[in-house]
Amino acid sequence: MDEKWLSQLPISGIKRAIPVGGGDVNVAHRLETDQGKYFLLTQPNTTADFYGGEIAGLKAFADADIEAPRVLGNGQIDGDAYLLLNYLESGQGSQTDLGHLVAKLHKHMSPNGKFGFDYPYQGNEMAFDNHWTDSWIELFVNRRLDKLRDAIMEKGLWDQEDNATYKKARQKIVDALSQHESKPSLLHGDLWGGNYMFLSNGTAALIDPAAFYGDREFDLGVTTVFGGFEPDFYKAYGEEFPLDEGADKRINFYRMYYLMVHLNKFGGMYAGSVAGAMEQVLTQ
Repeated sequence: MDEKWLSQLPISGIKRAIPVGGGDVNVAHRLETDQGKYFLLTQPNTTADFYGGEIAGLKAFADADIEAPRVLGNGQIDGDAYLLLNYLESGQGSQTDLGHLVAKLHKHMSPNGKFGFDYPYQGNEMAFDNHWTDSWIELFVNRRLDKLRDAIMEKGLWDQEDNATYKKARQKIVDALSQHESKPSLLHGDLWGGNYMFLSNGTAALIDPAAFYGDREFDLGVTTVFGGFEPDFYKAYGEEFPLDEGADKRINFYRMYYLMVHLNKFGGMYAGSVAGAMEQVLTQ
């Protein structure tokens, strides 16, 4: 990175800026300084408030005593937004501890008793409205699933037959959620296997949140899509925060959602997986 740009950060003694993985939204670097290491996210040609949602999510995690990166700075330098975090050293840990950590996260309920968040979700391909609502169906089905359907149709990734199947699956989801008492837990929002880590001392931690308050089965459904969560994780979670009857079927709603996110983002390579997820919803 440009030394003049780096010199404007609220830290001194930067020796190296090393590119690292930071998800598919941000440019990420590990900064090595005289004081230690930092994690820097940048978004070119963007205002500082781009990171408002992530900062609010990390603050909610901190308030809930969830191990996660802590915000050290945020701003705009030469037209580029940045977010400066402490650097977490990776190590090895226990899926049991991870299960307890996610259960602990989900036990923290919305401060106003509603579903949503103070900031929208903003990704590269899709933004979701998180305005507060009393209805989980409104937030999840109307604002997320339906918006994804519209985007997928607009891109020509589905035809009318696919849309008809979606409508049938959607109705089944609405009917099932209407009979389930969803409660607004603090969610990670993107809990796939790449968004947790174990620290050098073995502690489980959550990273890169897309936080909002919603039904906790949402997070658990996402964990099932790409792997990385072992039986000990689900066992520990269930022992600490048992799921309601029928959760095994409702979790498939969130698998379908997450696969639709990837269909919209990456195209037809996910078409078969989404079709299979819709069929599972329809036949369970």
